[in-house]
Amino acid sequence: MGAVKALPRRPLTRADLETMPDDGHRYELIDGLLIVSPAPSWLHQRMSGHLYLALALACPPELEVLFAPFDVALADDTVVQPDLLVVRRSDYAPGGLRKAPLLALEVLSPTTRRFDLMLKRSRLEAAGCASYWVVDPEVPSLIAWELRDGVYVEVAKVTGDDVFHATQPFVVDVVPGELVL
Repeated sequence: MGAVKALPRRPLTRADLETMPDDGHRYELIDGLLIVSPAPSWLHQRMSGHLYLALALACPPELEVLFAPFDVALADDTVVQPDLLVVRRSDYAPGGLRKAPLLALEVLSPTTRRFDLMLKRSRLEAAGCASYWVVDPEVPSLIAWELRDGVYVEVAKVTGDDVFHATQPFVVDVVPGELVL
């Protein structure tokens, strides 16, 4: 294992983030603060995979479903990697997206729960991400917010075998309990 890299004593930027090692961790920035997360658990990956399939099968051709790691640069000092994204194909640019995704989706884990529910949600809201969903594999559940007049409004909270009938960014049904099977 190599030496630990000393970080600058200033808020970090996207350029700093690009120098991080490829070591299996997820590196994100919020307001210049480096957030390092361990590799996800198998249950997290199982739920992400099932969600990806559900979204990809319902996705219209002008949109695309992407999975982490994929940088979403919300500002020079804020780069996040949601577990899943839905973007317009026309919004791609060299180095990432030209604007906030239509949907950012996080699968909660013990190490990222507070970060995903508070900081990341807040930054995606401010950047204009139209929909934000979080799913919890521990108690199979889903909470969805949609941007209304610049503020996230909760539009769904379902658990177990309840069905979330999403209409944004496209029509798709999600059953949290089926995501962990």
